[in-house]
Amino acid sequence: MINELLPNVKWDLVWDATKQTLYMTSISVAVTLVLGIILGLVLYLTDKGNLWENKMIHALTAAIVNVFRSIPFIILIILLIPVTKVLVGTMLGAKAALPALIIGAAPFYARMVEIALREIDKGVVEAAQSMGANHFQIIYKVLIPESLPALISGITVTAIALVSFTAMAGVVGAGGLGDLAFLDGFQRSRNDVTFVATIVILLIVFVLQSIGDFFKHATDKR
Repeated sequence: MINELLPNVKWDLVWDATKQTLYMTSISVAVTLVLGIILGLVLYLTDKGNLWENKMIHALTAAIVNVFRSIPFIILIILLIPVTKVLVGTMLGAKAALPALIIGAAPFYARMVEIALREIDKGVVEAAQSMGANHFQIIYKVLIPESLPALISGITVTAIALVSFTAMAGVVGAGGLGDLAFLDGFQRSRNDVTFVATIVILLIVFVLQSIGDFFKHATDKR
């Protein structure tokens, strides 16, 4: 029955493409989470009136974040081809897409981290300082815990954006469901292949959103 409705779909290829998409998404989300929190903290802490106020570092970090956040991903992945060749030795395959995915997503998430930190009542930070907490204790025991639900929401949105990025990366040879939909589906006029690849991408997005919503509600104590 399914084979009659979807005659061109080869399920082993769909499974391989799904694994490639999950590989690119999971690795890039993990690295983006770490880099984004670091960049977001630097943006927040070095801003005027905050713990590490420093105009030069804040301006430099903001400029880097704004530049890489503004470059369209499909252009970024082309610009980074020389860097990708140096880092992973090839410009094709799922591993080759990782540098562009991370560099494209980390600045985006950094701004979301900064916004989440700005929502924290400064009185909470001042109270921690009055009790003798040092700067690193304020980061780990006040800023991160207080902003955790917003940080989880932010990484959920970023992870979903990364799924879209992997689909675009597939068009230029990264593999995954985007590659399957474009090369095996669109270019060969196999609409059923494109349809199945789209459904699998949607399922991945729904699962990511559900996981993000679960952890956000679990950590929100309000």
